[in-house]
Amino acid sequence: MTRNLLVTGASRGIGRDVALRAAERGYAVAVNYTSNQAKADDVVQAIVDGGGKAVAIQADVSDVGEVERLFKTVDEKLGTLHALVNNAGVGATQGTLEDTKPEDLVRTFEVNVFGLFYCCQEAVKRMSTKHGGEGGSIVNISSAAARSGGVNAFIDYAASKAAVDRITTSLAMETGAFGIRVNAVRPGVTETDMIEAIREIEPEWIEQVIQTMPMGRLGTVREISDPVLWLLSDEAAYVTGALVDASGGRAMP
Repeated sequence: MTRNLLVTGASRGIGRDVALRAAERGYAVAVNYTSNQAKADDVVQAIVDGGGKAVAIQADVSDVGEVERLFKTVDEKLGTLHALVNNAGVGATQGTLEDTKPEDLVRTFEVNVFGLFYCCQEAVKRMSTKHGGEGGSIVNISSAAARSGGVNAFIDYAASKAAVDRITTSLAMETGAFGIRVNAVRPGVTETDMIEAIREIEPEWIEQVIQTMPMGRLGTVREISDPVLWLLSDEAAYVTGALVDASGGRAMP
């Protein structure tokens, strides 16, 4: 039986790699994107060229109405939802708390927390055996910053990811009896478009980060998608409420 997966923010970075590799494992994939249709279509085409099934669906997850439309479109185009990866996220504030603009704080929480919450709500409505669903798996992309905090930068991002952790563990307890596993992966600083943009503005900040990492380098998207795919799989059938660190040892407790 083909299993259906929705990946938010799947047009690039970690989400893109999760979508491509999940398709290789037999998932039909809904590739969600906010604005870059060309990149989302590239992901879909790569999956189709490899013999898989995928659809690109535009939606801004920070808008509850668009999230509802997103999930209804998945229902129509793929059918029963079996898995969700909440990957969509933003992190705009490169500065201290006193430098953080209200609009940046609001946008960070709208996407990273509210958007993830809305997506979890819609997924549970479809997956929960309480509602006649078949069960399923949700994997949230958190961050090592949820533990280490934002030191002179990204304090709003760190706070939003700490919220993701608590949503993950709470939802795991709430839905475990109804066939849904909920886990999170907490990446360290990873080579993505967002980090590349920061590197162009403040390359010294990236070098400072690398110096704090026991493994002495940034992570790759493949090193994050690996634990995501494991948590989605039946190999992790007894794993729920887990916060899996993939941070190169940085800021270990």
